[in-house]
Amino acid sequence: VQLVESGGGSVQAGGSLRLSCVASGNTKCMAWFRQAPGKEREGVAGIDSDGVAAYSDSVKGRFTISKDNHKAALLLQMNSLKPEDTGMYYCASLSRPCLGDVTNTLIPGEYPTWGQGTQVTVS
Repeated sequence: VQLVESGGGSVQAGGSLRLSCVASGNTKCMAWFRQAPGKEREGVAGIDSDGVAAYSDSVKGRFTISKDNHKAALLLQMNSLKPEDTGMYYCASLSRPCLGDVTNTLIPGEYPTWGQGTQVTVS
């Protein structure tokens, strides 16, 4: 499986961006992560094969994760962006269903496959 992210950019606080991750193979459990300079990679939003989503507390109510099955894409709609949302955003996937609670989708170690990332800068 190959994952290719797009949609990052520079926006002012309060603005919106929509990230897309196109997958070339079979994906069932997917998530978005982000990493700011000097910080660990953190889970932002995950979604299981039934469409159930989980979000980190820092983005809940502002970000929405979804799948576009026709385009084999994972989407992340980001609204009301804040400077602390700045970072490299990565898409990750599993070819098997997510295990356990949907919050497990936010654990980086669960995923063997990662995209190259797309930069989001909020000023």
